[in-house]
Amino acid sequence: MSIALKILTSEDKEACETVKVSEEEVSLDKKKLFIESYGCQMNFSDSEIVASVMRGAGFATTASEQDADLIFLNTCAIRDNAEQKVRNRLQQLNHLKKKKPGLLIGVLGCMAERLKAKLLEEEKMVDIVTGPDAYRDLPRLIEEAETGQKAVNVLLSREETYADISPIRLNSNGVTAFISIMRGCNNMCSFCVVPFTRGRERSRDPHSIVREAEELFAQGYREVTLLGQNVDSYHYGNAQNGEQSYDFAELLGMVARVHPDLRVRFSTSHPKDITDRVLYAMRDHENVCNYIHLPAQSGNSRILELMNRTYDREWYMQKIDRIRAILGEDCGISHDMITGFCTETEAEHQDTLTLMEYVRYDYGYMFAYSERPGTPAAKKLQDDIPYDVKLRRLNEVIALQQKHSLERNQRLVGRVHKVLVEGTSKRSDGDLQGRNDQNKVVVFPRKDFNKGDYVHVLVTECTAATLIGHSVEEVAA
Repeated sequence: MSIALKILTSEDKEACETVKVSEEEVSLDKKKLFIESYGCQMNFSDSEIVASVMRGAGFATTASEQDADLIFLNTCAIRDNAEQKVRNRLQQLNHLKKKKPGLLIGVLGCMAERLKAKLLEEEKMVDIVTGPDAYRDLPRLIEEAETGQKAVNVLLSREETYADISPIRLNSNGVTAFISIMRGCNNMCSFCVVPFTRGRERSRDPHSIVREAEELFAQGYREVTLLGQNVDSYHYGNAQNGEQSYDFAELLGMVARVHPDLRVRFSTSHPKDITDRVLYAMRDHENVCNYIHLPAQSGNSRILELMNRTYDREWYMQKIDRIRAILGEDCGISHDMITGFCTETEAEHQDTLTLMEYVRYDYGYMFAYSERPGTPAAKKLQDDIPYDVKLRRLNEVIALQQKHSLERNQRLVGRVHKVLVEGTSKRSDGDLQGRNDQNKVVVFPRKDFNKGDYVHVLVTECTAATLIGHSVEEVAA
């Protein structure tokens, strides 16, 4: 079963893809569902859970909102720009609703949690508002909305992990998949709204995670990404009560042992929680990819303290040193960086640039600070950096990262890389593309290779974003 889905992410600079629906499903005489997902990988994963819940409620799918009886926008609240995109999209959909009065529109996820009253009463653009912990309640909410009532459930949970729901893989290439291992966040970074929209941390039963990985491998998937707001704080069980206790390093090993041909990635790590045990687990399992997303947010210790990141510049640099010592200089490292945070001086901005020079990240996600209502920063700090200064600093960070990305890729030219084929290159039907161990995109001639194959590729040239080469031998299917 396929579900129509658009992904609009900060990670891929607002790229958009839509899954096509099979003819068999379109022909079913059922109400039709269309989903758009905005924001992070966690939202994408949540949309797969929502799709499963709705299939259980008897909904078929459509690839076009024009044919839909029900439209869900799974939203992001981490930046104002993301919320504005959703508001603009709701205005478009309400024009459609005037032509199709029976159409129901629902807002799910973080924006729903943050703006429930405003969406329902002030803007009057939605029929259903559902927070990230209430997706099981969607069938009831839809029935309520069908009677003309406004349906809302944004209650947060201390237990909900959706561990027993088998996600429907949306926008799937049939090779890579997400597995949500935990929900919520206990870190109170002053700029971040996530703890207020997704609640406290709770971890899934590790055995349910391993079962999901086994099922995916049996279905032909060859890579899984373990997802959490902060995967390194994963913890399940209570040793004090005589229960077996699992941390993230143990979970990583358990998933890696599902099959040596199943690649394992994870995101996101908080610098304060990634341990040597996790790094050794990466080193000791060849199929755990040699790549870490390690958000810094700033290179200045005073700004990091204002952000409540719980580490300073020197501590972060020592963590980078530890990663390089255990995993080697080729370990891929990416970052998040915010420019123009409250009271940031020009000298403190320069500290961010010098931190980047020290680490030489492979790539990064870079943003100008966007104040989010309700966060500690919004309550206690003044957003006093002019937008043009934020933007100029952001452009300097982006330019430096592009320079480093090219340099890091140039190091890999002339080497052979094991690449998992994910599909046809976006630029040429004659080429395939996949990723190597360090999460680099690699493009090479198609020949007789197929999605899901592992291929050895000799890299002969590169750009800042892509490695280019040719196959030297097939490894395994």
